[in-house]
Amino acid sequence: MSSDFKLDIATNHDSEERGIGKTIGSNISLDEKGKTVHTSFNGIYEQGKLSPNNYVTNAERRALYDRYLKGNKAIDGDNGSFHVDDEERHRLHGSAKKSVPLISGTAYCISSCSMIMLNKIVLSSYNFNAGISLMFYQNFISTLVVVLLALCGRVSVEKLNWRLVRVWLPVNVIFIAMLVSGMYSLKYINIAMVTILKNVTNILTAIGELYLFRKRQSSKVWTAMFVMIISAVSGGVTDLSFDAVGYAWQIMNCVLTASYSLTLRWVMDEAKKSTKSGSLNEVSMVLLNNLLSLPFAIIMIFLFGEWDYRCS
Repeated sequence: MSSDFKLDIATNHDSEERGIGKTIGSNISLDEKGKTVHTSFNGIYEQGKLSPNNYVTNAERRALYDRYLKGNKAIDGDNGSFHVDDEERHRLHGSAKKSVPLISGTAYCISSCSMIMLNKIVLSSYNFNAGISLMFYQNFISTLVVVLLALCGRVSVEKLNWRLVRVWLPVNVIFIAMLVSGMYSLKYINIAMVTILKNVTNILTAIGELYLFRKRQSSKVWTAMFVMIISAVSGGVTDLSFDAVGYAWQIMNCVLTASYSLTLRWVMDEAKKSTKSGSLNEVSMVLLNNLLSLPFAIIMIFLFGEWDYRCS
């Protein structure tokens, strides 16, 4: 009788644990799990009442119920950790996405300032009289970097075609003239004045957008631009190293930069139609500008006598 009693207890324990395990593994609420396990315990108890030999004691039922609770807590803890991991992952992804513009802006500022400082040192401190050649080297390196990144699959660029080149040619000519004028202005005036005078570009661009695209700016924007004009005039008047040639090159650079922005906006729709994808991203525009500028730069190097200067 004792052996039958133990065997029946073990059998009931195994069958009920399998039933409880299935209940735990299902996606039901805690109240439903509790009702299920109590029903299982009551079934065991009723079964035990049918036969004195299979009687399950209160201590055994309590031990089985404790085992169920421990398993349920473990599963709830695992599910909670999964939810926490998902929330943490979404939070980290959101913060990383928000930091991308900040990182990009900081990188642009650092690279832009570094380029201006480098050009100023080369053109003024070392008295390098080949600004177009310097532009050629920089545009060639930019083209090479973009091509290598595209081959490695890090960036995507549009495939060039003659229709796109013809549409982009006016933009590229203004782009080259803008770079050349910027090089010569740096040779004659200091970086601080170049930075101040570049603000005139925003005013010219706003005026061009008003007449060409009927885009009106708010009064606050015009007020800010008026302050820029005052700062540029004040800087020019108090500039001890005033150079008329350098200021002429810089004013020309401001006009060309504004013209570049307006022309770019003017031809953008037509340029997008000239691509297979119907779009033109920033990397493709960088490749177009720098690649198409190389033949023009070579021609100007010979026209301006920079080849003889470099060979001497």
